[in-house]
Amino acid sequence: MRSILLFVFLITGFLQISGKPNILLIMADDMGYSDLGCFGGEIRTPSLDSLAENGIRFSNFYSENMCWVSRASMMTGIYHRTSLKDSALHPRCLTLPEALKHNGYRTGMMGKWHLAGKYNKNNGRDAVYPDQRGFDHFYGILGGASSFYAPFGLKRNRDSIEHEFMNDENYYFTNAIGDEAISFLKQTPDQTPFFLYLPFTAAHWPLHAPVKDIEKYKGVFSEGWDQLRIKRLERMKKLGVIDKSVKLSPRHPKVPSWKDEKHKDWQERRMEVYAAQVTIMDQVIGNVIQYLEKIGKLNDTLIFFTIDNGGCHVEYPPQRKGDYLPEKTRNGEPMKPGNLSHIMPGPEITYQSYGYGWANLSNTPYRLFKQYDHEGGIHTPMIAHWPEKIKEKGSISHTLSHLVDLMPTILEASNFTPTSKIRGQERLPWDGRSILPSIEGKKQTDPSLLFFSHARGKAIRVGNWKLVFNKDNKKEAKWELYDMNKDPNELNDLAENNPDKVEQLAKLWQQEDTEHLRKSKL
Repeated sequence: MRSILLFVFLITGFLQISGKPNILLIMADDMGYSDLGCFGGEIRTPSLDSLAENGIRFSNFYSENMCWVSRASMMTGIYHRTSLKDSALHPRCLTLPEALKHNGYRTGMMGKWHLAGKYNKNNGRDAVYPDQRGFDHFYGILGGASSFYAPFGLKRNRDSIEHEFMNDENYYFTNAIGDEAISFLKQTPDQTPFFLYLPFTAAHWPLHAPVKDIEKYKGVFSEGWDQLRIKRLERMKKLGVIDKSVKLSPRHPKVPSWKDEKHKDWQERRMEVYAAQVTIMDQVIGNVIQYLEKIGKLNDTLIFFTIDNGGCHVEYPPQRKGDYLPEKTRNGEPMKPGNLSHIMPGPEITYQSYGYGWANLSNTPYRLFKQYDHEGGIHTPMIAHWPEKIKEKGSISHTLSHLVDLMPTILEASNFTPTSKIRGQERLPWDGRSILPSIEGKKQTDPSLLFFSHARGKAIRVGNWKLVFNKDNKKEAKWELYDMNKDPNELNDLAENNPDKVEQLAKLWQQEDTEHLRKSKL
């Protein structure tokens, strides 16, 4: 009788565990829609390409237009206008790790938190750490950027561990994230489901990568951004990640033609380092996936990969300062920061970005960049991989979706329905909806709307219509209107001929904005 009861107990336990897939959520930093090989780029990303070949690419997926607001939306299922309060996550938002931890998951994060509030004020006593929002284990940085060789404020949980990179001449942050992730997996009991969150700092500036990795890209970008944009678009059409009717947007006005570029060698080097950063990240992702396969957990692991916003055009000036910029290298040499064309980026002593021209390439075929709500700033690739559930492997989903959809999707996949209370108060409801049906190959209707409002942009999308605003030129700025089915890269502004539609959508945007600001003050 005891053996029968034990058998029933074990079977019941197995069924409970099997209903909770492991979750691996990966976010890259400041990359364009077309950078990955599986989305048309020249950059070598075999690990992510393999996930795409055996999973689903979402071609109509959106982020917010900057790093921390995207993370807030993804961690809560709520647009950042509501989910942030005092530079940290709103206390009435249930976070994804909090929900999964309550559901029996072991939760770990390695990388860039960027939701720590005013972490550098009051000697750091006001910082909001990942363990305060549901993570059992944390390795990484609280802020938004750092040296890849000497990351500012490196922590393991709440302990400062900067000595680890000071004593290791081969230290590289991206590789360390991978090592710590595998260590976390090794320490997770076999019968305990895990949530592993890997928010990389690659490929956010600074342009840092080992020489051996940079050299692998020698000559790859020698044709320059003009020809490479054309070639990328053709590959994207062949891959099916963009419609065959799409035309290339004009080169950005601040980008010279490649033939007129005065510092070609330096420009090439910038993109070579950027590409090396991405490929190293891809290798680390591959190492984690191989380990999951080795321990027999890959089939029941739901993996998402996406990017926090489009490519970043920012030109890093020599005078720019921040806690993320060390004054000296680990060897005591004074830093030489800034996009200085006589200094090749890559080594620890440099602190540069890849600028307008290469960001324009990254965001092919779209207009504008990070900080804007035009497609170049918010239209990002997403890959879903779940061997146990995905039937149409290698397929492309055109489901209209957003970062706010990932939390509802993950919780539905893990069979968990959260309560309406959080910390004794009514929790703020999701803006997102589950896209699990799309992952399972079922048709889904579009969400009622997508809402954007941050930095240099604001926008709303309802069905095929998108109303968007560029705040750069305050005197001449106005709402622009686009039919995204016919004009996905926003070349034909229909606002002048459709004033009623503009008025309708602008009113709807204002209602949404007012409501989100109201809820954020609760």
